[in-house]
This record gives sequence, structure tokens and C-alpha cells, in this order.
Amino acid sequence: MRQKELRIALVCYGGVSLAVYMHGVTKELWKLARASRAYHGHEEPSGPVEAVWQRWFGYIESERGLRLRVLPDILTGASAGGINAVFLAQAIHSGQSLEPLTELWLENADVEELIDPEARPWSKAAKFWFMPAVLYMLRQPESGVSESVAPETRAEVRRKVSHLVRGRWFEPPFSGPHFSRLIHNALEAMAAAPASKPLLPPGHPLDLVVTATDFRGHRELLRMNSPPVVEESEHRMPIGFRKRTPALPGENLAERCELTFAARATASFPGAFPPLRVAEIDGLVEDTAPARGWPGRAAFLRRIMPSHVDQGTCEQVSLIDGSVLVNAPFRSAINALPARPAQREVDRRVAYIDPRPDRVSALQRDITRPVGFFSAIFGSLSTIPREQPIRDNLEQLERQSREAARLRQMVHTLRPEIEAVVDKLFGYTLFLDRPTPKRLASWRAKAQQAAAEQAGYAFQSYAQAKMALVVEQLARLLCAGLGEAGGADVEEISARIRMELDRRGLASLASDKGGGASEEAIAFLRTHDLAFRIRRLRLIARRLSRDWEADPEFDDEGLEEARDAIYRALALYFEHESAETLGPDFAAIAESAMDKPGEALDWLASARDLAKSDLAAEQILADALEAMPQNLRRRVLMAYLGFPFYDVATLPLLRNEGLTEFDTVKVDRISPEDARSIRPGGTSATLRGTEFYNFGGFFSRAYRENDYLWGRLHGAERMIDLVCSTLPERLATSAVARFKRELFLAICDEEAERALCDARLVDGLRAEIEEKLGSD
Repeated sequence: MRQKELRIALVCYGGVSLAVYMHGVTKELWKLARASRAYHGHEEPSGPVEAVWQRWFGYIESERGLRLRVLPDILTGASAGGINAVFLAQAIHSGQSLEPLTELWLENADVEELIDPEARPWSKAAKFWFMPAVLYMLRQPESGVSESVAPETRAEVRRKVSHLVRGRWFEPPFSGPHFSRLIHNALEAMAAAPASKPLLPPGHPLDLVVTATDFRGHRELLRMNSPPVVEESEHRMPIGFRKRTPALPGENLAERCELTFAARATASFPGAFPPLRVAEIDGLVEDTAPARGWPGRAAFLRRIMPSHVDQGTCEQVSLIDGSVLVNAPFRSAINALPARPAQREVDRRVAYIDPRPDRVSALQRDITRPVGFFSAIFGSLSTIPREQPIRDNLEQLERQSREAARLRQMVHTLRPEIEAVVDKLFGYTLFLDRPTPKRLASWRAKAQQAAAEQAGYAFQSYAQAKMALVVEQLARLLCAGLGEAGGADVEEISARIRMELDRRGLASLASDKGGGASEEAIAFLRTHDLAFRIRRLRLIARRLSRDWEADPEFDDEGLEEARDAIYRALALYFEHESAETLGPDFAAIAESAMDKPGEALDWLASARDLAKSDLAAEQILADALEAMPQNLRRRVLMAYLGFPFYDVATLPLLRNEGLTEFDTVKVDRISPEDARSIRPGGTSATLRGTEFYNFGGFFSRAYRENDYLWGRLHGAERMIDLVCSTLPERLATSAVARFKRELFLAICDEEAERALCDARLVDGLRAEIEEKLGSD
């Protein structure tokens, strides 16, 4: 049975009260991941929605011969979207339920719950002189209340708007500490509920990044020609968490107060909430866990705000909404793509939730109207930064995909010539002898030397590219040991490593005598060139999963056994890519790398011991080759031994080491405009929280219930679309429509049973689904 992983990197936009809609979407992704894990683990479904998904996975397996697993392993968010990303990441990593977050949004995301007690109007007479203006404003057609608020909710909305505008002026109306407590309580409620197994395989990394804005900024150093260094103020402050998935349920992604810090910081909407300061979380810890405290406080602050730690200004930092600068944190998701393990073929998607795609057409409708005084100020400070397009990020992914396609074509073109060279080099030896680990090592060394000798003058460019890549990866690994991966010190550490290599006579890998690499260079690469080993096995994995999948010469069982062996060998090398696996002593080694790069290189050589992994990997490969039919064994050996020839030709053309997953990354949007199976019309026809600059959901529970339910329905529909798009052949339209109907009705069944939403609303949606998609 062919196996594939659909890996989803989810990007959650900012959207103020439309966070409730985004929660509905993320809940469906969570349900899908739970059903996927249960299907592969032969577990019983835990609810109606997951039961439908498990039937669908079985249908796909029987109809298309594909066993699919869905893994949401990268989550980024800004503002209200960041809150949803934090909670979804915690649920995926720990196996905890996401259900308590629904109650947080429906019960507590209300102005009367969020408002600071000191900001409430002290009596009905408070600012009584302002009441005529308030009533006039709320009753005007352009106010949004009279024009589009349903009659049954107008009184509630007007009352809450009146309280808000007659409360405290010139200070944020909502309470920051209370907001932090609500987030913390929801995390505690998740921990208190029964947990299932984590939703990712044990050891698989989960990345969470939310954006915050450092209001006053922090110092960053830029290297230039003249002057050599200048100081700049940087306001972006990503708050990231990366952790490998545990085998057992209930383990937190991070300290509860740190997750609270991240969610509170990213959603500090300017003017509505006060900026977050570290003292607020310190106070929360003192109130909720005084005995335990915050054990990782210093390390956490060092990781997210190193400049402030160095300057001793952590306590004075003020963090505001992450959407001020980065409304759609695509780059954080893209940066998390490399160095991810794979156990089978991967289809990588970057999916982003955008609840207001209709804003583009609204802006175009107003294009002929002059921009007013307040509109210009509000737009320049808030609206325009929050609606900055994601084109640059998508173009980056498109360039990577085009580059990968060109390289695949190059490899395909080179294949006949390289196989002829390998055939001539080894003759019939490969196919008459048993491929033991010792023979594989000998053949591999012979092939690598032949590739270097036959490359001629082209070997110099290959050697330079190879050396630069190895040095950069070592520098990034050392920076990761400091908790500052990707920081400004990477270049400096790279320079120190190059100086050390020059001292050891390794300024170039090429031999002075010609004919490939020097003996010293070969020893260095055997010790440190992890990327080469991974690229070699990736080539075979691609061939097994793509090139030979449709070839009638090979049976499915043989291909699957070969794929399993290659990925088990890859797993041995993936263990060495991360600083997390190097133990507690690595931090001290990384700290001293600037002054003692030679000691750091020697320590890494001993700690990673790639030669030992080579022996284990070649044993796995030898056992697999022995079990393969002769025709498949020949193809695998040709790819394995021919890889040095491919690498010499292609590595100098790569702008970086490339993605370590399969090549292409596709982008999918999740929005009301893309999910029209039930009701056409998009955002304007389905969502209610769009009123009052997207604050509408904070004024009415009815709004929140409506948006939450549509979030679930739209999320379910788009998850179906994503799953269907990864299949090798399209399914019948009638089958997909039937599945959508079953899933929509299962959502209604779940919500009717939980009774958190108005029964009339749920019944109305059920009737609409049956009318649109048919009934039994």
C-alpha cells in the first residue's frame, strides 16, 4: 500500500473578533489530525466528525491504494490568529483537547468580560452629556448597527457599545492581566481534560511561531562596508517554540506561562489592550503557581529578546499586537520547512486562514472616493500594514519550486549517462555479489573518487559549494546551541570555522595533485558532511516514490519495503541535524565556539559520530537490497552509487541546501470565499463579526456562535479539498459531495450535543445543508 504524509504548515492571519471564526477552522484541522492518527493506530473514533473522516480515509485507501496521514507540524500566527496557533500547537503536541478553547471564545470574548473594571462607566449617568451623541451614532445607517445587525441583537450591541464609549477615555478599555488570566485558565482547562496520544509521530518536530511588536524596539547590528557596523532599531519580535513530539500524552509544548506570554503578546491590539510587560506574566505566575514559580524564565527571555537581556532592559519592554508589522507570518513558516524528518513521501502545503478576503474588492469599490483626514491616519497606522500582501512570500516559494523542477529535469537528463558510467565502473559485480555493508562502503568510496576525478575542472566549483554548505550548517548548529538559530552571529562563526579549516590545511577540498579531494578533505567530509548523506538517500526515496511508482516492472510490496528501509536509514541522519539531540554539554561548547572553533569542531565530530551512523545505515540498506528482486536492486544501486555524479553536477547550481522534504511546496487559502458548498456569497453572506472594524464579535454572543459554526463548516470543506488535492487521481464529484454532506451534518450533531450554540442556529444550518446538498 502506497503511503504518503500530507504535512500542513498553517498560517493564521490577524482578525480581531474574527479569531472566533479562525478557531472554528483550526478545530477542524485538529479533528482531521486526530482522525488520521486514530485511523493509522486502528483506534475507535472519538466523535461523529472523526468517524466520518476515518470512513473517508478507508475509502481513499480502497479506491486509490493510498494510505494517507495528515500532520499539521508548523503553526504560525499573528494577533488573534496567534492565539489560535498557540492553542492548536499545544493540543497537537500534548494530545489534549481543544474543546475548552471553544468555551473561552464563546463565553469570554465579550467586551463586558474583557473590559477593565476601572474602565466601566460608574453609573448610568456617567458621561450623560455624551449619550445623545452615542445614540445618534448608533442609529445612523452608516454605523453598521442599524444597517446589518439582526433585529434580535441590536439592543445588546447598542448597550455594549454605549458602555464602552462612555467608559474610560484615552486609556485601553480592556484589561491586560485579566486577558492573560483567561488564556492561562483555558490552558489549564485543556490540561485538566483527558488527553489522547499526541497527533504527530514520536520525535517529529513541532514548530510554533507567533509575532509580537516591540514598541520601542531593540538594538540590532548591521554589517556594512563603511562604517563596518551600524546600529538599527528592530521592532519585530517573533516568539517561537520548537519541540519534538513525545510518545506519551499530556506533555506541554512549553511552560504554561510562556504560552500565555506568547498568546497575550501577539494579541495586544493597540488601543484596546495595554502593551504586555514581563511583570504582568510574573504577577500571573505569582497568583497561580507561587510555589513552583517560572523555572525557565531566564532562558525564555534570553531566547526571545537577547538584546534586551544583554542591556538589562527586559522589565521595560512593551509588546503590542504582532499584526502591526507582520499580519501573515509566512516567512516564519517557510523558515521552519528545512531539516524536517520524513518517514514516507511528503506532500507539503502552506495553508493560510484569511477570514476577510473581501476587503480587496471593498477597497477597489472605494478607489474613486477621496481619502479623509482620519481615514488617512487610521489606514497608515493600522489598516495598510495589516493588509500588506503576501506576494513576496509566495514568490519565494514559487522560485524554490521552479528551481526544484529544473534540478529534477537535469537529474532526469543525466540519468542514462551516469548509469552507463556506473555500469562501466563496476561491471556485473553489483548484481552477482551479495551487497554487504563492507562491500557497499567500498563501492561507495570508489564511486565518489571516480566522480571527483571525472569532473575535471568542474570539481573546483563543486568543492567550494560543498565546503561553504558544510561550514554554514556547522555554524547554524552552533548558533542553535545558543538558542539564537539564524541570528547575526552565523556569519561570524562561519568565518571563525573557515579560519580554523585554513589552519588545518583545508582551505579547499580539492587536492593539490588534482584528481579530486585530498585525503584530509575526505576525512573532514566523512566527519561533518551530513547534508551529502541525506541528499543521497533522498534521491533514492524520490525514485521509489515517484519515478518507479507507476512502472509495471516493480510490484507495490517491493517498493514499499524499499521505501521503508530508506526512510529508516534517513532517520539515523536526521537525529544529527538538531541541536536538541546533542545533550546538555552542547550549550557550553557553542558558547565557546567563537574563541575555540577547533574544539567545537572536534566535539561535534565525536558527539555526532557520523561514521557510526554510516555503518548502521549501510546495514539497513544491505538487508533491504538482499530482499529486493534483482531488477529493483539494480535500480537502487545505480541511484545510490551514481549519486556523487549527480551531486557534482547539481550542487553548485543550488542557491542553498534546498528543502529536505520533497521539492514542491503548494499554498492553499482557507476563507469564506473558498467554501461555498452550503451558502454562496463568501464573507458578507456568512460572518457577523466583521462589523465595527472586525470587533463585532466582541459585542454579541450570537455573532460569535455564528462565526464559530461557519468556521467549522468552512474549515471542514477546505480540509476535504486539501485531502482530495493530494490524491494521485481525482475522486468522483458525487463521492466528494456526499462526504462533505456527511461531515457538515456530523458537525451539526456534535454542536447540538454540546449545546454551546443556540439550537435554532444549529437547526437552521442543518436544514440549509440538507436543502443544498440533499437529504437521505
